[in-house]
Amino acid sequence: MKTLLNALKDGRLIELPDNHKEKALQILASLIEAIPDLKAGSQVVESVLARERDANTALGMGWACPHARTANEGDILCAVGWSPAGIDYGAPDGQPVRVVVMYYVPDAQKNAYLKEISGLVRVLRKLDSRQELESARDLDGIRNKLLDIIGAAMETDVPEARARMVRLEARHAAATAGTAWPTQIVPFSVILAPGRSPLVLAQDRDLLHDLEASLDWAALLPKQAQLDVGGYRIVSRASQAYQLERVLYDCLALRLPANPPPPPASLPRK
Repeated sequence: MKTLLNALKDGRLIELPDNHKEKALQILASLIEAIPDLKAGSQVVESVLARERDANTALGMGWACPHARTANEGDILCAVGWSPAGIDYGAPDGQPVRVVVMYYVPDAQKNAYLKEISGLVRVLRKLDSRQELESARDLDGIRNKLLDIIGAAMETDVPEARARMVRLEARHAAATAGTAWPTQIVPFSVILAPGRSPLVLAQDRDLLHDLEASLDWAALLPKQAQLDVGGYRIVSRASQAYQLERVLYDCLALRLPANPPPPPASLPRK
């Protein structure tokens, strides 16, 4: 459960703004692509969606674990999405999915990934996690429930005292570093056309105002998959060309914390 624990420590837990399965997967995969340590051009979105079309990744009990495989080197990465209303995922038990744990798995880390997933499945079968997930009211609540599940899983593999220390360390890290990940995710679109000002289409009035305050960033969209604009990281998910050289870009705006806290110091280990 190390990768999931690290994701919570690093604050990679978000509330999904869309309960449509494919759109939710696109959003979470785009966020993994935005992790600074990830190699550019990793195409997580395409890989996740292709694998999901081949096999449904719902585990049941309110959980799903989609993943992207890559030949690139590096560590396993993951991000966690929480859907308060639940996603119609086609799960084997017919229940909506509330927690989506998405993994990015280098080929060399395949065995470590399989071990983590099998450990997660074992503990979920022992716990009634579905009711626990349904009772969560906010990200802090769901984070604590996930840490309890991780702690329960680790108690099967390591001494109980060590599991308690890992759980305490994770809670401390989440409390002090959780805001390092984007605090809000807003989908929007922008239309680019030669000789015309970019047209931003967004439901969020504040985002619309902030993006239109300076439109210089729009000219970079055809060249960069992501860029920082003011307090946002803009991630371009897809584009569609139309007549008269007009192009519609489907984007995410990740609202970044104004002053990200420094990494927390590790707690003493016993």
